[in-house]
Amino acid sequence: MCVVRITVTSLGQIEFYGRNIAMLSYCARIEGLALKKKYTRIERTRINREIRSKELRVIGAKGENLGVITLDEALRVAKEAKLDLIEISPGAKPPVAKVTDYGKFQYETSKKKSAAKAKAKVSETKEVQIKVGTGENDMLLKAKKAAKWLSDGHRVRAELFLKGRYKGMGADFLKTRLEKFLLLIPYDFKISDPVTKCPKGYATVIERDKAAAAQRENEHTTTTTKNHED
Repeated sequence: MCVVRITVTSLGQIEFYGRNIAMLSYCARIEGLALKKKYTRIERTRINREIRSKELRVIGAKGENLGVITLDEALRVAKEAKLDLIEISPGAKPPVAKVTDYGKFQYETSKKKSAAKAKAKVSETKEVQIKVGTGENDMLLKAKKAAKWLSDGHRVRAELFLKGRYKGMGADFLKTRLEKFLLLIPYDFKISDPVTKCPKGYATVIERDKAAAAQRENEHTTTTTKNHED
């Protein structure tokens, strides 16, 4: 008989436990999860009697270090405080547990994960393309778009697209044309890949210059402070 245990957490998340891979895979597909191992178990934080270690390093309800004590003693401390004993670092030796409210712990953990996810930005290589005959206004618009991508932490691949008679023009002229476009970008950047010939023309890759941007920000802050003092 194959059993899959399904648990719904207080945050509305569904957790599956079991050794029947076919059934787990089916459940995981429903929730949009991907199983990468033959045996998959979605771990959840152990609390109170679910904790297996006989000894724990315990943090009290007020953040005080209670040292290494037995599980029974830690449970007694949690019970007296009318709180839960939560295993926060199961991989430590001995595991670390904290005396706190489980609902509050889940809320704070979820909040930290959401904040970390919001801060994490996936860096991509964006592309902007110009031609020999691209007008000045279009060049400026494309340069502003490249600056926005750089400010978001992306790399930018700038390409000078050549077709027809333009392919026979001098390499120095074409490279200079692409370099002039780079000078229009209103953001501090550095060359990641120099201008080289590519199947469609010439291209280069740039990325934001963090050091230059930080220096400019410091200079701006210093100037603003002096103006206020005057």
